[in-house]
Amino acid sequence: MLTSNRGPKQVKHKCLYQSFLFPACLLSAIPAFAQGNTTEGQVTLQSNTTATGNGQTATAHNAAQPSRRESLNLTEKQTAFLNHLLDRAGDDGLIGEKKDAGAHHLSGDSLIAASLDYARAIHSGRLSSNDFDKNWGMKPDFYDPWPDFKNAINNNSLGEWAANLAPPYSGYAGLKNGLIYYRLIAEKGGWPIIPVGADLTVGSEGVRVKTLRKRLAIEDKELEDTGSSHFDASLKAAVRRAQQRYGLNPSGVVSGQTVEALNQSVKFRIHQIMANMERWRWLPRNLPENRIQVNVAAAVLTLFEKNQPVMSMKSVTGRPGNETPMLRSTIYSLVINPPWNVPDSIAKKELWPKEKAHPGYLQSAGFKIIGENGQGQRLQQKPGPRNSLGQLKFDFANNYSVYLHDTPGRGAFSRFSRLESHGCIRLEHPVALGERLLSADPAWTGDRLRSEIDKNETERVRLKQPVAVFLFYWTAFGNGENALSFRNDPYKWDELLAQKIETIAQSVQGQSNNN
Repeated sequence: MLTSNRGPKQVKHKCLYQSFLFPACLLSAIPAFAQGNTTEGQVTLQSNTTATGNGQTATAHNAAQPSRRESLNLTEKQTAFLNHLLDRAGDDGLIGEKKDAGAHHLSGDSLIAASLDYARAIHSGRLSSNDFDKNWGMKPDFYDPWPDFKNAINNNSLGEWAANLAPPYSGYAGLKNGLIYYRLIAEKGGWPIIPVGADLTVGSEGVRVKTLRKRLAIEDKELEDTGSSHFDASLKAAVRRAQQRYGLNPSGVVSGQTVEALNQSVKFRIHQIMANMERWRWLPRNLPENRIQVNVAAAVLTLFEKNQPVMSMKSVTGRPGNETPMLRSTIYSLVINPPWNVPDSIAKKELWPKEKAHPGYLQSAGFKIIGENGQGQRLQQKPGPRNSLGQLKFDFANNYSVYLHDTPGRGAFSRFSRLESHGCIRLEHPVALGERLLSADPAWTGDRLRSEIDKNETERVRLKQPVAVFLFYWTAFGNGENALSFRNDPYKWDELLAQKIETIAQSVQGQSNNN
């Protein structure tokens, strides 16, 4: 049972994890939204409290013109409170280095303007619409902080107003606690670099083992830094815990990937935390209780019903250069035995060259050419066991032409790194997901879906209950009580986003200093 004390009401959440639905390999990476449990790269999206803001769905970011304002007179206590609030903006990752931010001594209109900027930033993020990468389709709803701010001033309720600005999810709170924790590590000088060398395992001896123990003990409260140079059972257990936190094979053997993850600087991890906190601010405050979540960075899909995870599976997401975008949409239908209408980019780069090198390849692989020679000619792969979309496709509207689908190639699901697609999401258990989504329709009970698949005929099936789908990019998550879990930043979006936040924050800080 989890409890949130934010806001005037106490809200409780219970999450039931069923072990047969969540294999052990997936239980280390679902970042927590409203609970402390984590599984592989996924997050449970549950609100800890009801938002009091007046955010409305809009395509534009919150940089739009705010509502008309009248003058406000701040009391001495309100002035002190707001300046203190601005001083603590770094706790929410709104500035890069807390030590670089001086104390605020603003008043009057300058303080009000800075407070409104802070409110917009912590509620909906630092970025304006123009700052979003083309693949960042998960944009925040419009938010004008003025009405709530004005009411808080007039009702002398700034404390409650401020408490309800940040995303109302425990996953965000966990990152906030983690940011404090990792900044303390940075202030103490960070952690040592483990020299590259032969694999380390139980029985290994030497300076590298001593350095490894010291490095792990900084993040792992269960491991004591005894100064020993001997690789013993307790060190192996700590290595396995670290590998699980970093999404690596928990073998207990320290090889190249483990050393690389441990040698990432604490500043890099802080930037990852800041970037993930910003992405939390892009989420809507009220989320559908039935939804599909995909963590693109970890390549994991989780299905939620009534805000509880009921199914989780590995997925394959876009490789760098063919990034799977962040977005939200709704699945209204699935396609049984879908044909594959090949995107022109894939046909030009991959399939036409194969046909040229090996005449007859397209026909043998089930492709047909649609259109006459020249412009407008395209490829379509017929349904069947070799079809790249497999036996099921889950459609949802988006500007990126991506979707969830089956695949005839199963090898990638056995790997820890599964970023290998052209941008779409390949599913480990698509039939099980399809059966679950169709379970609300009495016409699709039992083995009907499998029977329809066996007919090898294309059929579109409308869902009786459409389901929301969210594609996220989570690379840092945890409850903040212990070391956070991290994943690789394959698209380099964390560093890009953190740099944008710092640049904007420096500009805002400069304006405040000039007032």
